[in-house]
Amino acid sequence: MQNPIVLINPAMAIGSRYYEPLVASFERHGWEARALRRRGFEDDLPTASRRADWSYADEIADLDEAIRSARAESPDRPVVVLGHSLGGQIAAGQCIGGSADGRGPDALVGIGASTPWFRRYPRAGLPVLAAGAMAWPLTFAFGYLPKPAFGAPGARTLMREWGAWAVTGRPPFPVDRRIDVPTLVIKLQADPYAVSAATDDYVERFCDPDLTTRWTLTREAAGPDGTTDHVRWVRSPDAVVDRVLEFWAQASANASSGGQVQARFRSP
Repeated sequence: MQNPIVLINPAMAIGSRYYEPLVASFERHGWEARALRRRGFEDDLPTASRRADWSYADEIADLDEAIRSARAESPDRPVVVLGHSLGGQIAAGQCIGGSADGRGPDALVGIGASTPWFRRYPRAGLPVLAAGAMAWPLTFAFGYLPKPAFGAPGARTLMREWGAWAVTGRPPFPVDRRIDVPTLVIKLQADPYAVSAATDDYVERFCDPDLTTRWTLTREAAGPDGTTDHVRWVRSPDAVVDRVLEFWAQASANASSGGQVQARFRSP
């Protein structure tokens, strides 16, 4: 089996160029990787405004198109989606909701992936609750979410959906089944944005326990030049990439031995 194509789905408010060290780390191992473009945070794309708006569904459709394009370019190569933070939420929505051609990725890696429901956060979740509750009035007043609010400048519909999820605990996309591909969920030690309980909620809501592997990137495992910061881990990502490679090797071995994931590793 050929090495996969890794599609890196960025976090909220982070453009694709930030992930160049992660792309380079995969490529040093002979894998192809590409960071997908995040609406509103690329130099050649409009930022959120009263006129420029989009939703979770739009972001899910963007990821779906990227997966289909990767398959069209290299039909025999598996596709792995690496979703960082919001990118992991979007990836869950794509995997569960299906795609235009009925196919999702062959595997999913979520890092710093969690749900924003305030009840899963410390200090009674009040900071998250406040951020979620303020999304609607701020976007009503400005037509988008302005700085310095969390995720700003954020699209009106997306941030209202995120805010509603934070307040009610209900995701902004249908969840009528579980992700049915091998899934690696990476927790960053002491990550204040994806705390353990919120990561647990992500796994419990979206992931099939029989197909899911969990791993924590500790400060020790990150190495002297690394970090477990929610965003800055990308700058020194070798420990994460090593773990993704191990995960893929095990998933591939399970498929080759006729395990339950075998059907996902097939040519279109």
